[in-house]
Amino acid sequence: MPESAEPDFSSPPTLDAGNVTDAGVSDAVPPMLPSRNAFLLAFAGVVVAGIFGGVIGFGIADLGSHSDTSRLVGTFIGSIAGAGGVAIVAVLVLRAMSEWKRAR
Repeated sequence: MPESAEPDFSSPPTLDAGNVTDAGVSDAVPPMLPSRNAFLLAFAGVVVAGIFGGVIGFGIADLGSHSDTSRLVGTFIGSIAGAGGVAIVAVLVLRAMSEWKRAR
């Protein structure tokens, strides 16, 4: 078997795009990612949904009970539920955007 048929593992592979750090990781952004504005809009949507979920949770807890503890728990649960639901949708939308860019 000729020597040229064996792979050379003596040196690490190099990447053509972007700067390569000592660990061999490129800091170049893959071209298929959604834009930074899309990420910021998704983050803002999660924050706003958390705020509105907290307001709704406070309102529901205020109708059922008049203690401060139940209002606080209702606000917390509403915030988590609202932000969590919108976060799931935001991640799915960002993934769909990256797949759509890759398919074009």
